[in-house]
Amino acid sequence: MNAIPTIDLRTWHAGGPEAAALATQIDVALQRAGFLLVTGHGVDAGLRAEVRAAARRFFALPDDVKRRYAVRIGGRGWLAPGVEANALVEGPLSDGEEAPPDLKESFAAGPDTPTGDATVDAVWFPPNVWPDEVPELRDVVTRYTAAMRRVSDDLLELCAEALGLPSDTLRGKATKPTWTFNINRYPPLTEVGEPAEGQYRIGPHTDFGTVTVLDREPGAGGLQVFVTAADDPEGPGVWQDAPYDPDALTVNIGDLLAHWTGLRWSSGRHRVLPPQAAHPDEELMSLVFFYELDHDAVVEPLAPPVGRRGGLEPVVCAPFIRERLDAISVG
Repeated sequence: MNAIPTIDLRTWHAGGPEAAALATQIDVALQRAGFLLVTGHGVDAGLRAEVRAAARRFFALPDDVKRRYAVRIGGRGWLAPGVEANALVEGPLSDGEEAPPDLKESFAAGPDTPTGDATVDAVWFPPNVWPDEVPELRDVVTRYTAAMRRVSDDLLELCAEALGLPSDTLRGKATKPTWTFNINRYPPLTEVGEPAEGQYRIGPHTDFGTVTVLDREPGAGGLQVFVTAADDPEGPGVWQDAPYDPDALTVNIGDLLAHWTGLRWSSGRHRVLPPQAAHPDEELMSLVFFYELDHDAVVEPLAPPVGRRGGLEPVVCAPFIRERLDAISVG
């Protein structure tokens, strides 16, 4: 079985024996690599192109203009090059040592659903920051993230069903979820120069939430995924180039969802290679939707035999995510 299979959401929506077979395939894949390719998602290619076009106009602005919208990790606005180092995060599959900053810049947005609690809202639901110089960015991002929310909710239901649980087991904890949408620009080698030792466009890491839904561009300095053997999902693995399909979204699960499964499923470890000398002009852009749950949702790990490990403690979504966000901030 392919470590990173292609899953058609239309098959799942149709139900029946084929949908049941799909659930088994998902369970195996999320143990080995924590990644899927997803088709039948209904997100128009034209909308994805609109987001990229608007984002390119923003990233092309002079740095002194973009600095008006600068934020730190977890904020909403421009994340300048050098503020994030994903390989700093420690975990069961992380490198566990410091790394140079990632070779990228980003623009981040989040949900406009404040709770009314000023303390909570300041951290998880602050106002979005929209650049005056690219007014169309707000509209296309709003439309795109609405589509991503729909796809992510489908994926939460599908994940529950893949483990033989009611479809709303997780979806019911995402009524006003926290999420972050990052537009990542990976500059070419001609712009950033020779990478430092151990420096990546994004260093080896796992994501933090439930599902990450990625629309990406293929390239020599592109996405790689850490994959283990089908008969030993907890054993040694290898880095592989992620498969690409222009019609598919790339989906991986994060630490929160892996914790919920009692570590039955693997939080998909991945990295984005540095710009390659043989392709010095390669510039890539990824649209990354990080989905979580309600900020106060309590996640209770599944016990064996569904969960792989017993004795894991329940966690609350917001502090679980916050601890990891703080760990990747540089400076």
